[in-house]
Amino acid sequence: MIARIWKGAVRKQDSDAYADYMRDTGIAGYASTPGNRGVWMLRRDVGENTEFLMFTLWDTLEAVKAFAGPDYETAVFYPEDDRYLVERDRTTTHYLVDTELGPRREESTRP
Repeated sequence: MIARIWKGAVRKQDSDAYADYMRDTGIAGYASTPGNRGVWMLRRDVGENTEFLMFTLWDTLEAVKAFAGPDYETAVFYPEDDRYLVERDRTTTHYLVDTELGPRREESTRP
């Protein structure tokens, strides 16, 4: 499994609108690509800006390439990104997931 990470920042007053925009563009694109195993959009306020970190999980590097293209380390941008982003990583970072531990589930009791 591959983890893909990208970070950018918007003006704090644009953060909710950008989050909505990302749900309609980037998150929709991730989720509709075969081999995507999940999307997390993280955000935090830093000074006058709000940072966004996109964390996605993929079955394989080929699945990442199906989303991002053959130059998969180059970040994917959308038409209105220039309107919102005041800082952006032009590249993404990829990690091989070494260990995965899901949430603990309580054992079910049978009547």
